[in-house]
Amino acid sequence: MIRNIVFDIGNVLTDFRWREFLQDKGFEDEMIDRIAKASVASPLWNEVDRGEWDMEKLMAEFVKLDPEIESELHQAYDNITGMVTKREYAIPWIEELKSKGYGVYYLSNFSDKAYEECREALDFLPYTDGGILSYRDKVIKPDERIYKLLLSRFGLKAEECVFLDDTRKNVEAACKLGFRGICFRTKEQAEEELNTIIHSNLTV
Repeated sequence: MIRNIVFDIGNVLTDFRWREFLQDKGFEDEMIDRIAKASVASPLWNEVDRGEWDMEKLMAEFVKLDPEIESELHQAYDNITGMVTKREYAIPWIEELKSKGYGVYYLSNFSDKAYEECREALDFLPYTDGGILSYRDKVIKPDERIYKLLLSRFGLKAEECVFLDDTRKNVEAACKLGFRGICFRTKEQAEEELNTIIHSNLTV
């Protein structure tokens, strides 16, 4: 029986709008692509979410990838308020699930800087039963350790959980451990798949 719903955060319960964020700062598309290649679209971005490096070291590594745009990189990332923004359905959806008796948790690759500077977007956190933000535990999806940590920390069983994430490899990693998984595209699609999973479990 499904007892718990586990949500990713970025592009599921919030918008991770990095391109629009850079447009808001006045960058043209060509510069946005260069900034992205040296940061959010590079493997280094995993270290942002892993939380083992401070921002000074991260910025130095970004700059190494494209030294000509050092000032632009600092302009982009010295303050990231507005990079993660709220989705209005997050709290009502969580409340609806909890009213039906489900535990609701979060499991997200998330940086300390985003947590501090985009906190308004995370107003749904107190409505959940808890969860894991990767920077706090220095482990990121799809490493199986982060899923196991969620299970052990909150006393959950994988087979009783549905995990929703917008990145397929993260969903697949959860499924290998026994979770049911949904690759999130839209709320409507995810709700439909969630209802199918729940009802199929009830009839088994």
